[in-house]
Amino acid sequence: MFHDSRTPRLPTAEQALTGRSAPVFRVPERHTVLSTPLLGPYPEGLEIADFAMGCFWGAERAFWRLPKGVYTTLVGYQGGFTENPTYEEVCSGLTGHTEAVRVVHDPAEIPYEELLRVFWESHDPTQGFRQGNDVGTQYRSAVHTHSAAQSAAVLASREAYQKVLTRSGHGTITTELLPAEGRPFYPAEGYHQQYLHRNVDGYCGIGGTGVKLSAPSRRSRSSRPRCGGGTAGGSPPPDRRGGPP
Repeated sequence: MFHDSRTPRLPTAEQALTGRSAPVFRVPERHTVLSTPLLGPYPEGLEIADFAMGCFWGAERAFWRLPKGVYTTLVGYQGGFTENPTYEEVCSGLTGHTEAVRVVHDPAEIPYEELLRVFWESHDPTQGFRQGNDVGTQYRSAVHTHSAAQSAAVLASREAYQKVLTRSGHGTITTELLPAEGRPFYPAEGYHQQYLHRNVDGYCGIGGTGVKLSAPSRRSRSSRPRCGGGTAGGSPPPDRRGGPP
């Protein structure tokens, strides 16, 4: 578990680690749950959505579990300065990246607006540089958009969700809304991909506010969604020590 007693701060481009021109690890070819390719090019007609919502283990599972329309998912690092970062570098707080999940979907089967609903409801977007017990700039909430239509949808859904959050006693949304252009998505190490499928009791780290996007929630804060186990066994990578990414 990576925590820092200091107040988290985003590095500037000058302060960030330099990185490297190519990744130092290989990413698995196929999704262990969906059996689809992790990396593109993807079939024609599919679209890409990028979300950051805390620990990416639980975030990825929230999307691959959707009943239809999701072609593949993968976790990675996005929104910072360091090229081709490693997990340890991102955890140092000196890359500027978030832990992110890329969702490749068929908009004819599941529209972007539905993915946004899952995004907002599956984490607490009011927490700034943290998510639950996970503290650090890499855990901040963010959406990186790939088109003007996506940007408009994010803004509309944020406004709608802020209204129901406020009525339910929650604070102001701190989610970053930025274009993906110029902010590459760097896939994470293989042991992070579909982690909670391979580790039944693995750490999840995310939990929503209990507030629904479609209408003001009548649920108490004690009814926040909880992370369940995965669907297959496995051992955590050796550097986990039972903690979150």
